[in-house]
Amino acid sequence: MGVARQRERPRRPVEVIAVVPPFRSILAEGTAPPPSHEEADAIFTDLHLDQIVAAAVAGREAYDLKPFFSEPVSVAAEIVYRQAVAQDLEEPAIRAAVDAFARRMTAAHADHDRAGRMHYLYQKLAWSLASVVEYGAAVEALGADLESLPVRSRGLQGLRDHARACAGADRFRAVLAEARALEGELGRVRYTLRFRGPRITVGRYADEADYSREVEGTFARFREAGDKSYRFPAHETPEMNHIEEAIFDRVVELYPDLFARLRGFDARPESFFDPTILRFEREVQFFAGYLDSIASLRQAGLGFCYPAVGGPERTTVAQGAYDLALAHRLGPKGTAVVANDFRLAGPERVLVVTGPNHGGKTTFGRAFGQVHYLARLGLPVPARAARLFLCDRVFTQFEREEHPENLRGKLQDELVRIRDVLARATSSSVLVVNESFSTTSLADALFVGQRILEEIVRRDMLAVYVTFADELSALNPGTVSVVSTVAPDDPTVRTFRLVRAPADGRAYAVAIAAKYGLTYATLRERLHR
Repeated sequence: MGVARQRERPRRPVEVIAVVPPFRSILAEGTAPPPSHEEADAIFTDLHLDQIVAAAVAGREAYDLKPFFSEPVSVAAEIVYRQAVAQDLEEPAIRAAVDAFARRMTAAHADHDRAGRMHYLYQKLAWSLASVVEYGAAVEALGADLESLPVRSRGLQGLRDHARACAGADRFRAVLAEARALEGELGRVRYTLRFRGPRITVGRYADEADYSREVEGTFARFREAGDKSYRFPAHETPEMNHIEEAIFDRVVELYPDLFARLRGFDARPESFFDPTILRFEREVQFFAGYLDSIASLRQAGLGFCYPAVGGPERTTVAQGAYDLALAHRLGPKGTAVVANDFRLAGPERVLVVTGPNHGGKTTFGRAFGQVHYLARLGLPVPARAARLFLCDRVFTQFEREEHPENLRGKLQDELVRIRDVLARATSSSVLVVNESFSTTSLADALFVGQRILEEIVRRDMLAVYVTFADELSALNPGTVSVVSTVAPDDPTVRTFRLVRAPADGRAYAVAIAAKYGLTYATLRERLHR
């Protein structure tokens, strides 16, 4: 007998369901790699990033925003994600919705803090209840406001959807409804105090007449013009004194069911407040603080842009870049900051900057480092337009003051520090070297500088190298000469403009000598008079 074969069922097509990761942050999408932690003490001081951060966090100290500025990312998609959030927040209506949310959350936290400071049970419960109501209103309004606005960034879209989901959750709605009902009933509690000698009787209010106005009206006829007032402000404290507590204990006895419900209300802010909403509350201030700090500079005409980042080439280019910290200092004085362009493309790796002292060379180097660093934070950078190489770290080598406890000489200390920097840097790093080895002889500066520049080019890094040694500007095809210029008709006047041009320190020296009559020909003529 043959074995009957089971008829094969037709296979159904496999349905692929896209799994959308839950929203977690406006700073990172999905499971982004952790941000890098830069050496804040070094590059923040050298590039004056500490001054930029100070301007951004002023007035927002409660949010503890400084750590965000020390955590740049090196993934292009995450930078674009942040940039889109910042661009949304530049829309006035969206920013207004976020600011309204922040004010409600501030009130909710303040109520929660008051609850923690109270010792009287019903004061503690009342402030905690107010905190829950304020928080609930903040979440509801945030979701509804963003739903009605043209939010384009995936970060704020995810936050909007998360807020709407929170506001629509059964527990959230039940707790908030109960809290609002309790708050409303507590607000309608009325009672009377009857004083008979030292005895106070507490009772329910039953539309008794209020005689205070009648008493005032009776004695008003005896008031004379120019009477001196002996009123003094009552000293109010947030906490009840023992007499007020005793009175309120009697009020509780008048409304036992209501206050039993208040005691049984279990929605402490610690468990009711959503962690993602709290994270957004802090993270959005990172963007808001920075945008607010640059608003006046934008109004003054300074350029800011969201740079394109990444790409296979090692091209980095910016138009109208400037030192943001310097702009913050000059802005209140009404002095305009000078902007410059820079470009590294093809085999070019290092901008070697030379020129007269106090001509803007260090400022140029700081601007180069700032735009690369701020770009990795996802923030608008101080430049009209930019396409930047996406680096993994920004390193600096600036001159340091000598300290008695440091037994190394200044030259040795600089050599040790640049060795440590190069040991940690990679081919994707950016380096800003400023006036290092300036205290040594020209021959030693040339020798050391040549070795460092050769190592930077060999490692394929990008760098700015500010130096007094013109000879380093034409070392190899990887180095580009950038010169700080002076006024054509007066070489003692700095323009603070830096241009790609061959280094010509001798021509500058000859111009200075000619201005003050110190050329060889002039001096010889004087001697033979």
